[in-house]
Amino acid sequence: MLLMTIFAIILLLIIWMWIDFKLGIKKQRSEANRFVQEIRNGQCEMLTTGHDLFKKLITDINNAEKNIHVLFYIFRDDHIGTQVLKALKEKAIEGVEVRLLVDRVGCHISKKMRNELKKVGVRFAHSHPPKFPYLFFTLNRRNHRKITVIDGHIGYIGGYNVGDEYLGRDPKFGDWRDIHLRIVGDGCQDLQEQFLQDWVVATREKIDANNYYPPLAKGLHQLKIVPSDGTFLEEAFINFIKEAKDSIYIGTPYFIPGNAIKEELIAAAKRGVDVKLIVPKQGDHPFVREAAFPYFQPLLEAGCTIHRYYRGFYHAKTIVIDKEICDIGTANVDRRSFHINHEINCLIFNKEFIKDVIAVMDHDISISEQLTMVQLKKRSFFHKSKEKIATVFAPLL
Repeated sequence: MLLMTIFAIILLLIIWMWIDFKLGIKKQRSEANRFVQEIRNGQCEMLTTGHDLFKKLITDINNAEKNIHVLFYIFRDDHIGTQVLKALKEKAIEGVEVRLLVDRVGCHISKKMRNELKKVGVRFAHSHPPKFPYLFFTLNRRNHRKITVIDGHIGYIGGYNVGDEYLGRDPKFGDWRDIHLRIVGDGCQDLQEQFLQDWVVATREKIDANNYYPPLAKGLHQLKIVPSDGTFLEEAFINFIKEAKDSIYIGTPYFIPGNAIKEELIAAAKRGVDVKLIVPKQGDHPFVREAAFPYFQPLLEAGCTIHRYYRGFYHAKTIVIDKEICDIGTANVDRRSFHINHEINCLIFNKEFIKDVIAVMDHDISISEQLTMVQLKKRSFFHKSKEKIATVFAPLL
């Protein structure tokens, strides 16, 4: 009788979670905005190591005069996190307006440190708190954006979070491979707008937006900032792939694209497009690596090449189409980024800049292991069993 009761409770929980999740996604889609952003002309700098990123970020924070807005999915108060927080506290003491917004699940800042931040005037908030009636869905939804805007005219966007692993200090992962952008001038207003929207949603604070949009200098790089709220991103990626005539480079740490994108990549390869995929050889979350394998065989059969990066962890989120359009941002090629998380990406149209991105990706390919059909067919029974489990949970991975 006890076993029957336990089984019934578990079954009811599963049914509740399934209904909660489906209704939560439906509600999010009904409320989502299709962002139509302008093409800007800013000055972009590509940062491919955590050391370069944090050196520049802390320097820019130290030079801030009016306001600093910081949003990260993961923020740890470890070695590098403490350095960033120290810089933010010092600027708040000087009278600079500082806001720090972090995802509730991804935040690892102690209560003591949060109190210290608030004491010196740093405005701190969590985004996306779990709430009823869709508790399970909102527990799974993340603000996955990484945005920093300093004095309204220097911006950061990309794949790095704040933590020691992003400096290669975690022996489990070794060197961390990622791409972040530093944008100066035009384009920063769109990063600012998205940060302020997220801040107001999280805090209900009334903000005079006129204080945060200074005149912006034009730069050499045409770009477009593209936010997404768990909708429309998959559609955009499909359109990119459909337009490809020569080549497609995709770098992503998590490759769980769903059937629609898989079929478009296969169609692209069959019409002669050179499709290259870079993924990490090791996983950083349970079952995520295994969830990618069911997509690999049909892609290989169609002529795509799959390169597994093994010199550390590959976390860059980059797509290049025909050496003419480059997408760098926070979104992975997975169902979580497409249908649950809130993301933000940057499209770049400058061919010289894109050449540099391709050079980085070609280098990563050169030090990766190319997956072959022979390797794929040698997978163990245990590995294939994990793939079956991963397929069931793929929408949440």
